[in-house]
Amino acid sequence: MAVMSAVQADAALAPQAFLPEPPSRRIEGHGTPDAAWQAWGGLADLPPVSAATLVPPGGRAIIIAPHPDDEVLACGGLMQLLHAQGTRTVLLAVTDGDGSHPGSALLPPAALARLRPQETLAALRVLGLDTATPQVVRARIADGRVSAEIEQLQTLLQQLLRPGDTVFVTWRQDGHPDHEACGLAAALAARLCRATLVEMPVWSWHWAAPGDARMPWRRARRLELSPEVMQRKRQAVACFLTQLQDDPSTGKPAILPPHVLARLLHPYEIYFT
Repeated sequence: MAVMSAVQADAALAPQAFLPEPPSRRIEGHGTPDAAWQAWGGLADLPPVSAATLVPPGGRAIIIAPHPDDEVLACGGLMQLLHAQGTRTVLLAVTDGDGSHPGSALLPPAALARLRPQETLAALRVLGLDTATPQVVRARIADGRVSAEIEQLQTLLQQLLRPGDTVFVTWRQDGHPDHEACGLAAALAARLCRATLVEMPVWSWHWAAPGDARMPWRRARRLELSPEVMQRKRQAVACFLTQLQDDPSTGKPAILPPHVLARLLHPYEIYFT
């Protein structure tokens, strides 16, 4: 199938991943405190959605993770619910996450490329998913270079997708360049393949604010998670040790410190449908 370039994308699929992120969407500092999000009634007022509505019976779910851990942080609850309802699921691991610790003597790129995919597999087991569900496909695009390889990713997606699939991907304006490039490639491929696109905010909770007009709240839906599902999701996140520990070789803090996890580990998940 022909690959649609960013120039050919229409306004609804604007290639945000090719542009420097605006200062207002930069992932810096501690970001918006989770307490501010929880104090905002807008989250509780979002329309509810079920796993069966997101992926109807007989449908297939394609989950796109820019980096190992994104699949659990964004939709670790949904993956459990899809498994329980017998939905066939494919996890596309776009990168192996080897760029998360630049300059580290403790976690150089070669070690990360080996460890982070292993962390994903361990997390899937904790979620109660066996080695065949979901099917894991690795694109092996370099961490931090998804924008540069976006046509390669779109080609892979067009080969993978079928009409009627539901594609779950990080939001096209999430703030992280790899997340945004994955969202753009998925949006283009889903349209060409007649698949349904569902986007997931991850870093948006960092730079956005309650009621932020830049967020597509009218498309937002809230998936409730039971205590059992939420507990397994928390345990799965704990498998990503490379992201949870400070790096003494560089003096840098953990990629996923407590204040970041606080915004991502609630008994619900938000989806832009």
